[in-house]
Amino acid sequence: MKFSYKKEIKISQLLALYNTVGWTAYTREPDKLQKAIRQSLSVITVWDDSDNNSQLIGLIRGVGDGETILYIQDILVMPTFQNRGIGKQLMEQLLSMYPDVRQKVLLTEDAPDVRHFYEKCGFESADNGSTVAFYREY
Repeated sequence: MKFSYKKEIKISQLLALYNTVGWTAYTREPDKLQKAIRQSLSVITVWDDSDNNSQLIGLIRGVGDGETILYIQDILVMPTFQNRGIGKQLMEQLLSMYPDVRQKVLLTEDAPDVRHFYEKCGFESADNGSTVAFYREY
């Protein structure tokens, strides 16, 4: 496995990764996905080179100002590579880039495995404390 911090990723590789995890809301608009990746504050990718064919197997991206707030927008790992610590490594690498940012936020679905993963990464659910979260989708 090889980690990379480059934002220039072939659209075919992005679509393959996002499709394997079922994130079709992103893949329906490929140009928008690629633009979002390029305009992100940070992008970290993981590549599998085991068969001499570099394959994108994981990605995390952060958006925000990098000083006062960091949103973890996407974190995904191909299902065949999940439960190997790759997601946790991606999260640790992204968070280590912004140690002084006070607010580190993410919004995700409420599923037991998802909740467990983020709690392992040191996040607390807004429903467990005095913080409240709001969102609006179009």
